[in-house]
Amino acid sequence: MTAHVRPVSETDETVTLRRKDYEAMLDELEEAQDLAAVRVGRAHEAQMGYESARKNYLTADESRRLLDGQHPVKIWREKRGLSQRELAEASGVGSGYIGDIEACRKPGSVDALRRFAKVLRTEIDWLVPTSPSQG
Repeated sequence: MTAHVRPVSETDETVTLRRKDYEAMLDELEEAQDLAAVRVGRAHEAQMGYESARKNYLTADESRRLLDGQHPVKIWREKRGLSQRELAEASGVGSGYIGDIEACRKPGSVDALRRFAKVLRTEIDWLVPTSPSQG
């Protein structure tokens, strides 16, 4: 804990800390956030059952593909065992548009991503690219 932290100076509006103390506080905050995320995950698993919840986790290979720049829609579509045509039929979105999204030629509308999320049984947030190479 950072109970030993003492401000270098203090005003009514600011507190100055030594860098070492500041970095220790940031490390503790990150650790607390990680522990909270683990608790949320375990509660979710307890509610759904581990095997059911596990179907919504990305494998190491799927995570690597995501980090390598593959579009999340493609990864989740393949995870669910669907072809582009099957996703198109189930979501009402054209297969050509899906192909363009997966190839990162088009970003994909919010409406399309919502439809995909419903069909793929995942959250829309998991279908939004996180790097420029993914759309």
